[in-house]
Order: sequence, then structure tokens, then C-alpha cells
Amino acid sequence: MKAIYLFVASCCVALVLSLATPLARADQWNQATKLTFSQPVEIPGVLLPAGTYWFTLMSDDQDRNIVQVWNQDRDHLMATLLTVPDYRLKPAGRTIVRFEERASSQPEAIRAWFYPGETYGHEFVYPESRARDLAKRTGQPVLSMRDEEASNITKPAKSAKDSSVVAMKQAPIEAINSSGQEVDKSAAIQSVPQNSNQMPVPQR
Repeated sequence: MKAIYLFVASCCVALVLSLATPLARADQWNQATKLTFSQPVEIPGVLLPAGTYWFTLMSDDQDRNIVQVWNQDRDHLMATLLTVPDYRLKPAGRTIVRFEERASSQPEAIRAWFYPGETYGHEFVYPESRARDLAKRTGQPVLSMRDEEASNITKPAKSAKDSSVVAMKQAPIEAINSSGQEVDKSAAIQSVPQNSNQMPVPQR
């Protein structure tokens, strides 16, 4: 019963948490999306205070697996994040941000981000130590990489050729389950129903 309550509460918070504006679909290659959060949210390695941020794909990354998070003015790179492709059966007409379930006293942790009209999204890879905490808290597997490789995520990397990006992309990716054990990464992607704790973000 407690788990159901926390899930419902988390969904309610998610529904009012942010607003986003894609760049009028003019820059689809990097999927630039403006997100405004009314409460702090967690991304791998970084706690973002309430405010406005830009989520983009690294422009010269042919694999489309590196997400960059910028400040509101898009002149300061806050994080360079490794992701794994996530999949939706049907594309949404709006930005979708999927959150991990969480206790009411904890900030939301972003699990995945989908650009409008796309069936493939970006599921974030968390540092192993944090992934263990999230997996125990949510009861679901969480994508993870070794903490030493994850230390690159806050380094300002603006090119896929940057050594920190190369190191992240070469890092083995697993998933951590609720028992703290490493499992195949597919478990973390397949474990999330399409209608679970996700938020359609209206365009403005």
C-alpha cells in the first residue's frame, strides 16, 4: 500500500514539475528542448535546482547517445551524459520525461527523455553507486556505469572526440537491480511499462 501511495504521489508531482519548448522543430538533429522544473531534479551525477535548462544531443555524436545539459542561457555546459536508446510503441506529440519512482522526501530522478514525434528516446546511465540506491528505492533495475567512468559527466565536453566522451562511450554498461546485483542492461529498459511515471510536457 505504501508503494502505491508513493507511486501515485510521484506521478502527481511529475505532472506539475516542468514545461518544455522544443526549438520549433527547427533543430531536430540535436533535439534541443527547453525544460523548466519547478522543483529540484536529479540527472546522473548532478542535482539540478529548480529552474530552466536545455537538453540537447551532442551534435557531432553519430551514435546519438550523448546528451548535454545546459543552463537557461545555453552558455554553460552542466553535464555530458551517456544514454542508451529507449523505445515507445507510439510517438508522442509532446516532450516526454520519465522519472524514477521516489520517496516523497527525495528529488525526482530523470530516467529517460523523449523528443516530440520520436519513438526512440534516451535512457540515462547513472554512476554505479547511485544506481544501487535508486534501484533499491524504486524496486526496478537502473542503468549504470562504473563510478570512475561516470566522473566524466560533469566535465565540459563539447565534442564526441573529447577524451572524456570517448571514455564514457567505451565504458561497460550494466543495470543494477533492487538486490544490488549487476544484470544485463536490457533489464532496465524492458522493466518500464510505457505508462509508468512519465510526464507529457506541453509545448508553449
